[in-house]
This record gives sequence, C-alpha cells and structure tokens, in this order.
Amino acid sequence: MSDDTTTSTSASASTTVRADGRRVDDLRTVTIEKGWSSQAEGSALVSFGDTKVLCTASFTNGVPRWLTGKGKGWVTAEYSMLPRATNSRNDRESVKGKIGGRTHEISRLIGRSLRAVVDTKALGENTIVLDCDVLQADGGTRTAAITGAYVALAQAIEWGREKKFIAQKASPLTDSVSAVSVGIIDGEPMLDLAYVEDVRAETDMNVVVTGSGLFVEVQGTAEGAPFDRRELGELLDLAVAGAADLTRIQLEVLGK
Repeated sequence: MSDDTTTSTSASASTTVRADGRRVDDLRTVTIEKGWSSQAEGSALVSFGDTKVLCTASFTNGVPRWLTGKGKGWVTAEYSMLPRATNSRNDRESVKGKIGGRTHEISRLIGRSLRAVVDTKALGENTIVLDCDVLQADGGTRTAAITGAYVALAQAIEWGREKKFIAQKASPLTDSVSAVSVGIIDGEPMLDLAYVEDVRAETDMNVVVTGSGLFVEVQGTAEGAPFDRRELGELLDLAVAGAADLTRIQLEVLGK
C-alpha cells in the first residue's frame, strides 16, 4: 500500500457483534487514497467499507460575482451518484434534466461542513469546488464524502499556496472536519451504519465533527420510536469517538 493511503478500523470494548463482525463502536474499514486523480488540484478516493466516493477539488483564481471585491474566497461542493452505485441502475440526473432534492441537500451539507474549517479571508479571492462522486454505495455516502472532501480540499489549498494564489503564509484551514453516521438498531446505539443496518435503524443520525471535537452539524431522525436524551448522548459520544479516528486517518494521509 502506498504512503498516500491509510487504512484503519477502530478498536472496541463492546461485546455485541454485528452482521459484518464489527462491535457496536467500530468503524468499517476506512481507506483514503490521496492524489487519486492526476488532473485535479486535490483529490481523494475514500472508502467506508463498501461505500466508495471519489472527491476532487478544483481551484480557481477568482470568486462568484456576488463576492467580487470583498476580499474573501468561496468553498462549495457538488455531490452525485453514478447510475450503478446501487443494486439497481438509477438514471443520471443530467439526463432527467432536474437535480433531485436529496442531491441538493447533500451538496449543501458538504459545502457547509468544509466552509466551517476555512478562513475565507485568508483564502483570498479564490474558489475551490469539491466534486464528490459516489462510485459505490453501501450506506454513509454523505459522511464518506465529507471525510474525503476535506483531504482533497487540504491538497488544493496547498496547491494554491505553492502557486502564490493564496498570499497568506499560514494555511486558510482552521481545523479538519470529518463525518460519520450513528443509529439505534434493536435498541442499541451503533457507529457507522452499513446499508443493511441503515434501512432498519430506529434512529438514524449523521454527525459532522471538527478535528478539535466541535460539532458542525447533527442530522438526526427517529425512523421508529422516538429517542430520549440519554440515547442522544450515547449516539453523540459514538460519533465523536469515530470522528477522532477519522481525523487521525486524514492527518496521516496528509502527512501531518
């Protein structure tokens, strides 16, 4: 395995064993391959188990018209899923002529998550667009996309600094960011749900966390029975611990 690829599974003390052999607080096997695309200013192929997402970062000198002259940059994202990323083929949204609501929602989530750890003034009047394309889906595509997109973003920012588009000596990145899913299945909180778990979860939650352990976004829904404050705390504890493992992997891949 190359130096630009890091793989890890988290340790666990729980005695419950899931269908794939994991404990309730285990991540799936997580792999991030930095620099997967030779064309983009930053890229990462990220795998959360069988979920695989290609994240590319495109750096442009300049900003959207509504930001021109304000001395700030812009970071945004677009998410999409290949037709056979799932068990049956889905038509491309470009062919349908309409972007679906789920696609819009996830694109905005990824963009918000990345902007949370970028000093846009230090970025200067530059734009970075993150394209997150799901090659294979087995649950947690949005969380994998955020985690991989950060690695691609960090590379693109370093590219911009090397090319002198970013004038600041210090990196515009203020922290790292990753995301992971948690949920309650058969009454038990679990980390990083695969699709077979996600579809029968009583509570499903996606949590975006910075490297310093602060929350960017918490998306939680009771699909079955409502959850209480104690269960919410247990889910957030699982997510924070899982995100800490993801942060370590990200930083190892980036050589930090």
